[in-house]
This record gives sequence, structure tokens and C-alpha cells, in this order.
Amino acid sequence: MLQNFITALDWFGLCVFSVTGALVASRKQMDIVGFALLGSVTGIGGGTIRDVLLGIQPIFWIKQPAYLLTCVIVACATFLFAHILQYRYRYLLWLDAIGLALFAVTGAGNALAHGAGSTISVAMGVATATFGGIIRDILGGESPIILRQEIYITAALIGATVFVGLMEVGASQDIAVALGFISALALRFAGLHWGLTLPRYQPKAGVQQD
Repeated sequence: MLQNFITALDWFGLCVFSVTGALVASRKQMDIVGFALLGSVTGIGGGTIRDVLLGIQPIFWIKQPAYLLTCVIVACATFLFAHILQYRYRYLLWLDAIGLALFAVTGAGNALAHGAGSTISVAMGVATATFGGIIRDILGGESPIILRQEIYITAALIGATVFVGLMEVGASQDIAVALGFISALALRFAGLHWGLTLPRYQPKAGVQQD
């Protein structure tokens, strides 16, 4: 039951992340192949790393090629309609936040479903939620989003932790998924809206930097 619910959310998150990859391609004025590439690596990149680290064989999109095909279709559709989004970067950030929150929960849920412990499941939720976006930004020539000041990985960490914690104490999967998703999304939205950041390292005065 849990795995079926997680799978349904995974499909939605896959489409959202594919759109964000395609929107980066639109910002760089790429051709349709570039759209398909960035849409695909963004949609399946985090889940691929999760499956590799957990030793899951075959990797989910090799077992079900429909995942890859969906990324390509969504990215190509975005190629046709990206011009409608007049403020592409703003939409990219908000869509990315939704994908981040979804994949933080589904990544952790998949890890739990494959027998991983709580700590590893949280880590897999973070990896699933963030690595697709990192690969997208690198291939798209953008500054990787984790290197910017706003809260990003922290939001995924909180969402995955809330979800796994609730599942471990016996909460219903609906409540765990909802609260995990809302926690990650609210923190990421707050970071975007108010520019919230974690405290940053400041070198001591008079200390020479190598």
C-alpha cells in the first residue's frame, strides 16, 4: 500500500522536475534535444543515485522505461509552451520547490520500502530531492542551487525527517506524507519569499586565509 502511494507521488514529482529541467533549457535557448536531456536528468537523476546507493537492481527507470519516456515527453511539451511562462526563472524556482518536497518524501519512502533504516531513508530522501537539480544546473551552465544562499537541502532534510519519523512512530501514511511534504515545501517557500538562510561561516578578523 505504501509503495503504491509513493509510486503515484513519484510520477507527479517526476513530471514537475522534468518541467524545471526543460525551463533551464529554455533559458539557455537550447534545441529540443537539449530540452529532452535536461528534463530527463532532472526527473530521474536523484532517483538513479538513490537506487545505486541502495543497491536496487535494475534501476527504476531501466525496469520501467515509461519513467524516461515521460520525462522526454514532458520536456518536449515544455519546448512548445515555455514561451507562455513569461517569468521562467520564477516559475522554475517554485516548481523546483514542489519537486523537492515531493521527492524528499518519495525518496525516503522508497528507501523504507526496500528495508533501509531510518537514518539511511532520510539520507536517500535528501539525495532523491536534490541531486537531479544539481545535475540540471551543472549541465545547464547555472550556478548549482546548493551553492546559493537560500535554504534548499535543509528543506529536503526536514521533509524527509518528518516523514520517516512519523512512519516510525506508527502514524498513517497519509499523515506522514502530507506533513513531510508540507514541512519541506513551507520551509523552501519561506526561504524563497523572505530570503531565509542558515548562518554562514565568517572568517575571524586577522586570520590569514590560504
